[in-house]
Amino acid sequence: MPEISTNYMGLKLKSPIIASSSGLTDTIEKLIDLEKSGVGAVVLKSIFEEEIIQHTQRSIEKMSASGFIYPETMEYFEYDYDEIEDPVQNYLKLISDAKKKLTIPVIASINCVSENGWDDFAHVIEKAGADALELNIFLLPSDSTRSADDNEKIYFEAIKRVLAKVKIPVSIKLGPYASNLAALLEKLSKTGIAGLVLFNRSYNTDFDINTLEFTNSSVLTTPADIYHSLRWVALMSGKVKCSLAASTGVHDGAGLIKMLLAGASTVQVASTLYRNGNGQVAKMISELTHWMNEQGYKNLSEFSGKMSYTKTYNPAAFERIQFMQQYRNYGK
Repeated sequence: MPEISTNYMGLKLKSPIIASSSGLTDTIEKLIDLEKSGVGAVVLKSIFEEEIIQHTQRSIEKMSASGFIYPETMEYFEYDYDEIEDPVQNYLKLISDAKKKLTIPVIASINCVSENGWDDFAHVIEKAGADALELNIFLLPSDSTRSADDNEKIYFEAIKRVLAKVKIPVSIKLGPYASNLAALLEKLSKTGIAGLVLFNRSYNTDFDINTLEFTNSSVLTTPADIYHSLRWVALMSGKVKCSLAASTGVHDGAGLIKMLLAGASTVQVASTLYRNGNGQVAKMISELTHWMNEQGYKNLSEFSGKMSYTKTYNPAAFERIQFMQQYRNYGK
């Protein structure tokens, strides 16, 4: 039986499949079922920056009304949430309960759009027992008041603030929008973070042409969505100074194998579990081990990154020339 354990951000995982942050990871019952299915780790459903800031404001208002706003009070504010029923309190309880019930790593997630106002919460997450923290920094290039440099500063300032407060490994999940994505990913990997997750998914806008009302586009990914992440994992493997996790479009064993060949340490999955149930994890692992047996691989390190830009025999496959060659021959 091939060995499929992997190292991600310094954490030992029994398999390279991680249940990504979603509605599938928001209760202890779901998390237990995911561990039984064979995932190597879980990323808890994100808590949003807005929720944390709102909780902070309510806590300060409560303390101010009680007449005890003074420096020592801040210790109460940071660590004692027992008296305030709040999504933040529930999130900390989910972390604590998950650590009691699971043997696999528990990764907390904060979805943020700015660099401050929420960062103190990272230490509270660590205190609750999380093995790692994923910062899902969601920036879209649609804000014309912010330059590309302004957007990049948010990443680096958020990382600086959080790393100053926690000792657990921190990863950054980000989108593919940047003026120079390769340079940004390399710079981010040198800040002290332990992992990069490529990429978070932006939901596309759609609307009904008859009612002129906005509608939901496809929420779940398809296997066809894998290629953008696959390309960038392959391009950056060997260049970044941290672990790489692949996200978006990984639905089966073939997708898992491709991402590992490209250089990912792990893959994050959600859509395929929504569509096929948690049993899909066992199917993906079976496909992976069967392929490894056929290829004669005993562990993941023997083929990890074999098809990355820095290791492949055909690096031109990642460049524009390959695009030109494909379309020149299309339809012939």
